[in-house]
Amino acid sequence: MEKFEKVKALVASIETDVEKFYSAGNAAAGTRVRKGMQDLKVLAQEIRTEVTEKKNAK
Repeated sequence: MEKFEKVKALVASIETDVEKFYSAGNAAAGTRVRKGMQDLKVLAQEIRTEVTEKKNAK
């Protein structure tokens, strides 16, 4: 559950950069969005692994 909260916080933290990139064409914001999405991908994979382990332990 803790990792899921981190996912929500991460999505919220990159929201302003997404807006800056798509609305204003800010390239630096686009770089931050890409980094945030990569972090999100890693975190999502960790959650998937944890869920699979828990499911198979039952």
